[in-house]
Amino acid sequence: MKATKTVAQSSRVRKLTPRPPANIHFRRLFAPSHGVVVLVGFGIKVRIDRGHLMLEEGIGDDRRVGRFPRVHHGLSRVVAIGNDGVVSLAALQWLADQKIALSMLERDGVVLCSIGPIAASDTRLRRAQACLSHSPSAVLIVRELIRQKIAGQESVVRNKLNKTSAAHVIARFRNQLMTADSIDTIRMIEGHAAGVYWTAWQDVAIRFPKSDLPKIPEHWTQFSTRRSPISGTSRRSPNPVNAILNYLYTLLESETRLAITALGLDPGFGLLHVDQSTRDSLVYDLMEPIRPKIDAYVLDWILRTPLKRSWFFEERDGCCRLMSDMTASLADTTRTWAEEVAPIVEWFAQSLASSAQESTRVRTPATRLTQRSRCEGQGVSAPAAKEPKTQPNVCTICGTAVSPNNRYCHECGQQESGKRLAAAQAMSLDAARTPEALEKKSAAMKDHRNALRNWQPSDLPEWLTDEVYIAKIQLALERFSKAEIARALGISKDYVYEIVRGDKVPHKRHWVKLAELVGMSSEEGSKRR
Repeated sequence: MKATKTVAQSSRVRKLTPRPPANIHFRRLFAPSHGVVVLVGFGIKVRIDRGHLMLEEGIGDDRRVGRFPRVHHGLSRVVAIGNDGVVSLAALQWLADQKIALSMLERDGVVLCSIGPIAASDTRLRRAQACLSHSPSAVLIVRELIRQKIAGQESVVRNKLNKTSAAHVIARFRNQLMTADSIDTIRMIEGHAAGVYWTAWQDVAIRFPKSDLPKIPEHWTQFSTRRSPISGTSRRSPNPVNAILNYLYTLLESETRLAITALGLDPGFGLLHVDQSTRDSLVYDLMEPIRPKIDAYVLDWILRTPLKRSWFFEERDGCCRLMSDMTASLADTTRTWAEEVAPIVEWFAQSLASSAQESTRVRTPATRLTQRSRCEGQGVSAPAAKEPKTQPNVCTICGTAVSPNNRYCHECGQQESGKRLAAAQAMSLDAARTPEALEKKSAAMKDHRNALRNWQPSDLPEWLTDEVYIAKIQLALERFSKAEIARALGISKDYVYEIVRGDKVPHKRHWVKLAELVGMSSEEGSKRR
C-alpha cells in the first residue's frame, strides 16, 4: 500500500513566547544617579536577555521592567526586598563580571544573602585572623573601633540633641578607653556609653501630619527607648524611628559583609562580639564606627520633617514594620554606607597583616575598596563618601510631599496664613482695648483737637495753594519713607500711606511741614508763584 505524502515541515521551529495578560501595566525601571536599584514586591525576576540584564518588580498589575547593557549601565548595587521571585545563574555571572553586588533582604529587614566581588583568599591572612583574639593587637584594634563609635555618639548628642551634660559623660567614657587593657573592659565601657547615649534620645518627639494623628498609636509619637518590649532587644521595634534604624543597620550589615569578603577575610572571626551561630561577629565589629553616622542621618530627618502614617504598618503583636515604598527609599542610601565602611574594613585588614608579620610573612592587602593607594600614587586624595539621599519633606498638616525648607503645601499654607492673620488681628484688637491704649488714644485725640482749634487759615503762606501742594509736594513725597513722614507730622503710618497714594489730602496745618520736608522754602514758593 502506498504511503501517504507527508506534509513538509519548516526547518525553523518558532518558539512561542507567552504574552503577559493585557491588564498588566509595565513601566520602565531606571538606574538612579546613585547606582542602586531596589526591587520590591512579588514575582521579582533577575535574568539575562540577549546579553542585557533584565530586572522586573512590582505588586499585582503594576510592574516595572528595566533593561541594562554591559556598558554604561550605571549600576553598583541591586537590592531585592522579599523572597518571592527568580534569580538566574546567568544573571549572577553577569553581575559578577560587572562587579555589581546583589543583596537580598527579608521584608522585616533580615539579610538573606549578599553576593558581590570576591577576592582570592590569602590563607596566611585568614590564619592570622583566626589567631588574632590571642594577640595583644586585638585590644588595640577593638579599642580604636569603639573609640570611633563613642566619639560619633558624643558628636550626635552634643551637636544634634544639644545635650551638653550627656555629651560630657560620654566623653569621660571615651577617655577611659585609653587605659582599658582587655576586651571585656572595653565591652563594659561601650555598654555604659551606649546607655547614656540612648537615654539622651528618650524625649525625641516623632512628628506626624495633623491628618495622621487620629490614625497612629500614642507610643509612635516619641522615641522612648531603644530596647523593644516585644523582644527584649533592639529587634522587633514598636515605633517607626527604631524600625528605620534597624533597617538601615541591616543595609550597613550587608555592605560590611560584602567589603570583608572582597578583601578575602572571614566575616565570622570577630573580636568584640561574642561568637554565635546566628551571626558573623566580624561584620558587627566593623559596623560599630558607622552606626552613629546612621543615627545622625535619621535624627536630621525626623527633626526636619514629619513622618507619614502610610510609610508604616503595625503587626498583630505591636511590631512596627516599613512599607515597601519606604524600604525602597531607604535602600537608596546603600552606596553611602558602603563608602563609609570601606576604610574601616581596609584598616582592619592592614592592622591584621602588620600584627602577623612578626611571626609569618603576610602581604599587606591592597586597598581595592577605596583605591587609596592608587590615588596616593597619582598625587590625589581619595574621594570622600557621598552624602546619603535626603528623604522627602512632607506637609505638617496633610502629609503631601513639599519642596525642601517648606513646612506646608500650597493649600495648607494659605489656610495657616489666614489663621495667623486672624490671630494677629484678634491680638491687635485686644491690645487696643487695654486701659493704657485707650488712655494713649484719648490723649492723642485731645492734642489733635487742640491743634485744630489753635490753627488759623492765616497761618498758611499765600504761595502754598492747593495747586502747589498737588503739583509739587504730593509728587515729591514718594521720595521719602513712610516712617520719616509720620515722624515729621506726628501721624500714623496708615494715614501716611493714604496721603502718599493721593487718597487723602492732609489738613492744611501739615502743609508747611511737608513743604519743609520736600525742601521748598518760602522764597522758592514766592518765585514759583
